[in-house]
Amino acid sequence: MLKKLKILNWIFICCLLFSCKDRKHDLGKQVFKYNELGSVNSLDPAAAKTFENIWVVNQLFEGLVQVDDSLNVKPSVAKSWHISPDGKTYTFYLRNDVYFHSDPCFTSDSGRKVIAKDFVFSFQRLYDPKVSSAISFLNHIDNQANSGFMAINDTTFIIQLKAPFMPFLNILTMKYFSVVPKEAVEMYKEEFRSHPIGTGPFQFNFWEENNKMVLIKNKKYYEKENGASLPYLDGVAISFIRDKETAFLQFIKGDFDLISGLDAFNSNEVLDAKGKLKPYYASKVELQGMPYIKTDYLGLIIDDDFAEEKKSPVLNKKIRQAINYAIDRDKIVRIHRNYLAQSAKGFVPSTIANYNKPLNSYTYNPDMATQLLSESGIDRDHPMPAITLHTAAQNLEICEMIQGQLQEHGIPIKIVVDKPSVIAQGVSNGSINFFKRSWVGDYPDSENFLQLFYSKNFSPNGSNYFHFKNSDFDTFYESAIKEQNDSIRFELKRKMEQIVIDEAPCIPLFYDYVVRLVHKNVKGIVPNGLNHLNLKRVRKT
Repeated sequence: MLKKLKILNWIFICCLLFSCKDRKHDLGKQVFKYNELGSVNSLDPAAAKTFENIWVVNQLFEGLVQVDDSLNVKPSVAKSWHISPDGKTYTFYLRNDVYFHSDPCFTSDSGRKVIAKDFVFSFQRLYDPKVSSAISFLNHIDNQANSGFMAINDTTFIIQLKAPFMPFLNILTMKYFSVVPKEAVEMYKEEFRSHPIGTGPFQFNFWEENNKMVLIKNKKYYEKENGASLPYLDGVAISFIRDKETAFLQFIKGDFDLISGLDAFNSNEVLDAKGKLKPYYASKVELQGMPYIKTDYLGLIIDDDFAEEKKSPVLNKKIRQAINYAIDRDKIVRIHRNYLAQSAKGFVPSTIANYNKPLNSYTYNPDMATQLLSESGIDRDHPMPAITLHTAAQNLEICEMIQGQLQEHGIPIKIVVDKPSVIAQGVSNGSINFFKRSWVGDYPDSENFLQLFYSKNFSPNGSNYFHFKNSDFDTFYESAIKEQNDSIRFELKRKMEQIVIDEAPCIPLFYDYVVRLVHKNVKGIVPNGLNHLNLKRVRKT
């Protein structure tokens, strides 16, 4: 019976997508349509590592907590929680009106109510590296003898940590930690990736990989807004057109409601010199842009234990500082990001840098760059040897601008274009000591960025690609992750970032923007600092 309903639903959605070009004849049905330039390879939240996967999984699955559009942690399946005074025990109290989507895996066609044991099962399966990409986030769990996760009763779920770790609640907002039903995982096994059963505002209907995907409204969804049941939409239709020009033309025609990313359209065609929509496009669509937790930077390995780097100029702190002063970040943002980015002050994006006092950061200062080079013994008679900057092709133009700016100050740069995988491997094993990369936060806490400079996180086993080591930084970091007083914790984080700025193991360039073009008849779609797509409050007029 359910299979027949799915077929009927798919026929219904197809009719809406391909037959009802005129809104007067769409019977009032609301289907949100977007194109995905990338690939979705799994709908299992345990594999929700890429933005492409996360966007869809976010409609289908939920966890204990969620973040709002301002990146504040809010209740989700858990209506409330309590953290023990020692910071190690998290007790979550679940709602009793949350149901899994209807599916034959359940004895009842109406789905099944979520209970605490479902979270025990969902979190335990994350330990299997064949299933999950989240295993590194489980290091904080005290899971000896499977005691890290406990269901006290149907509505009380406990997580036990090895030691206090204040960012942990933010980590739980990641889609990895969504609740899934054991019945579905056991019935569909590896095919759970393409047969997802969750609790979200939409439920899975159809997926023809690399072509089309359809989600339909979950009529039993528990959330309401001003007394009205969510979601407002009847369905979501996702296309997978790889050619961005074709996708953009279809968007302008109205076949899609949204396109996302500055690289998803010809910015010089659509935007004016100030980063605003040109009149033709402004009459049709809206531009949404805001900073999100992504930092583009130049990284340096400053570990003199690497024999091949003992003569590298970047081992000299003053030269690293000079590079920071010699780069005009505002010019990069203006020319290469159409003003849709924010010049970086430090490594932590402004959206989550909750400091009590401002940082003493770098600005474009050619005189200071020249002075620092002179103090390092670099002048016309003693030129600096060239250093090699490794970058991927998509960042070449930015790196060429940086090359020109640094050359003006007597800092010669050679650019090598590599595949992203080659750069990642070289950075990890220390064979590349100057590189252009970006860091996207997994969860909305500045610790996710600061941990890149903690000495115990040296690559290749951790994310400290710079091999930066500073005893004061380490002391502040270890104190901050345990500190429950917000003001004290924020001040510790500010001190950490100031150390990073002063020691300059990297050159932060800009904080990227979430950039979206949205048709004006779409209401309730709000960008957020995680660049997630939230559709449960979206409606079309």
